[in-house]
Amino acid sequence: MAKKLYVGNLSYNTTEDGLRNYFAGFGTVASAKIIFDRDTGNSKGFGFIEMGTDDEAAAAINGTNGKEFEGRQIRVNEAMDKPRRSNSGGNW
Repeated sequence: MAKKLYVGNLSYNTTEDGLRNYFAGFGTVASAKIIFDRDTGNSKGFGFIEMGTDDEAAAAINGTNGKEFEGRQIRVNEAMDKPRRSNSGGNW
C-alpha cells in the first residue's frame, strides 16, 4: 500500500518530474504532486510524494529529510490526513 509523504521547503522552481526522479532512488514513486497557489499559479514550496510501500517511504524519509535538494534543505515526513472542513457555512 502506498504511503504519502510531505516534502517541505522546496525550491519554487522544483518540478513534479524532478521531485519524482529524486525520490525514485528510494523505491517506487506512485505519485508526485507540488502544491501551487490557485490565484498566482506559483509553487507554495511544498508537495507530496506517494511511495509504493512503507519500507520505501521509511527509506525515503531517512535518505532525504534535512538533505539539500535543488539548493534548499528539504523537510520530509509522513503526511498527516487533512482535517475535513464543515460545509455548514457558519453558525447563524
